Amino acid sequence: MTPERRRARARWLTVGAVLAAASVTLAAGPAPSAGAGRAADARAPVPAPAASGAAAPVPPASPVAPSAPAAPTGADATAQPLPSVIVPGPPVPLPAHILMPLQDTPAFGAFLGSDARGVIRMPGLSHWLGGADLRVGHTYLPGGTWADIEGDVDFLETWAHWRSERPDRMFVLNVPLQERNEENLSDAEVRQLLRQGAEGRFDHHFRALAERLVQLKVPDTILVLGWEMNGITYTHRCGPDPEAWKKYWRRIVTTMRAVPGQKFRFDFTPSRGLDAVPWTQCYPGDDVVDIIGMDSYDQPAGLSFDEQVKEPYGLQAHVDFARAHGKPISYPEWGLFRNGDNPEWMRRMLAWMDEHKPLYNTLSDYCPHGVWRCTDNPRSSEVYRSVLYGRIGAPAAASASTPLPRPAAPPSPRDCTPVGLGDWVEHWIGQRPCIRFGRRPTAGTG
Repeated sequence: MTPERRRARARWLTVGAVLAAASVTLAAGPAPSAGAGRAADARAPVPAPAASGAAAPVPPASPVAPSAPAAPTGADATAQPLPSVIVPGPPVPLPAHILMPLQDTPAFGAFLGSDARGVIRMPGLSHWLGGADLRVGHTYLPGGTWADIEGDVDFLETWAHWRSERPDRMFVLNVPLQERNEENLSDAEVRQLLRQGAEGRFDHHFRALAERLVQLKVPDTILVLGWEMNGITYTHRCGPDPEAWKKYWRRIVTTMRAVPGQKFRFDFTPSRGLDAVPWTQCYPGDDVVDIIGMDSYDQPAGLSFDEQVKEPYGLQAHVDFARAHGKPISYPEWGLFRNGDNPEWMRRMLAWMDEHKPLYNTLSDYCPHGVWRCTDNPRSSEVYRSVLYGRIGAPAAASASTPLPRPAAPPSPRDCTPVGLGDWVEHWIGQRPCIRFGRRPTAGTG
């Protein structure tokens, strides 16, 4: 070890001793709940190093200090964050031969947590990807109560701040269409609620959400309404009464578009394949849909990528349907699942998106789906990192000697004290640490 590396290591160990005395709020956050393409006991450990011995032209990931994973049960679940700090490794070069100009790169990001932690983790993922530009931020409103759906959650302010920092960013917000959205209501109850929605019973809740987003200065939010409606998981599912579901969607969009100052785009996003009902039966019409998305996970077990492309209501059907209706496509949720660590699927899915140029895509980055915060998929992680490494804009904008930028710190979660540890430390951990003294964090605060 060179003298310079020894001095750097000594500085880091000193910082580590400081952080060990407090609860640093950089840990795993709540993931979307169980459903078509999500696991009920999804866990989100810290990022894993890229697997060794691969041919991909990417330097090994910096080592990480592991933390005990949390087990969220829904986007509005109580979380128990634990310390998670990226430890500095060798300088990460930006290989010019895999840089892609910004205009040629589909906008991408990852779901990294519903609350403020989803924003806080972005610099770490960007650093792991060689400074890649994460232009898409994605989160979910809880679906427990109507107040949740109206946007009465503090973390929206943090996401709005992130979106407002740069004009080329996209803020994607999944919005449940019913309260008690994950409480396994019967088809009869869902049918009644859909018909009430179609009659306008719930319009005022969505008007309140639209007004909240405009007030937060994110009037161009992409709203994924009633996602995976073709399945059976959610109260906002379409199957019990597709006609009422479509009328309800139309009322919501009409109500939200009537709010002054709005520029919303509405994303119709089923899960891939034939689920409880064909998702085409739920399509509410071109005049109330701006984007046609698809949540696509590597499932069911044994189904190859080619079969996922060709299956009824699969990837090709999605692209063809969107083209026929003159709409861009998106992939708000995608990732590994029933076939485990599947690098070939990861490679093919990334190539598919590079070919078909979705408006945006966001990987579900928690176990079993993810590649950065999940250590279960090292080979797929290596593929993801090698393909997206250094996608930050025109090649002239960076070189191997250019230090990775340290993004501006987002607003601090409540009851959390930012601690300045100097530019060197904050660069490596990706942000200014926010420390709590003497108690555990509560849900939604980081």
